[in-house]
Amino acid sequence: MTIEFDNNAPIYIQIMNYIKKQIVIGKMGPGDKIESVRDLAAELQINPNTIQRTFQELEREGIVETKRGLGRYVTDEESTIMQMKKEMASELLGRFVSGMKELGFAEGDIVALVEGAVQTDKNDKEEA
Repeated sequence: MTIEFDNNAPIYIQIMNYIKKQIVIGKMGPGDKIESVRDLAAELQINPNTIQRTFQELEREGIVETKRGLGRYVTDEESTIMQMKKEMASELLGRFVSGMKELGFAEGDIVALVEGAVQTDKNDKEEA
């Protein structure tokens, strides 16, 4: 696992976001075992307490489950993962739309540009 940390956000949140993204894109699936606190801390070269806090927050959100004596696992709840995916998409779209409005684009223009980009991407994939 490789994460480039940003000094503007707490490390535990950056690790949470990384793990969430790995789950959403399918690199970590429902029921997959997650590395131990000690192993992950050593790999990322950070304090184990930071990893512990990350896991506590992920558990609180229902994304990770602890199985006593066995370790931590990605939730089996597909609805939780889908909700997380929708929240991430909403956040990403919100930033995109705000940025486009800052550039002076009207809502209709933004929609047209997105439709054009989706169509271009679709055409590129069909040609490949």
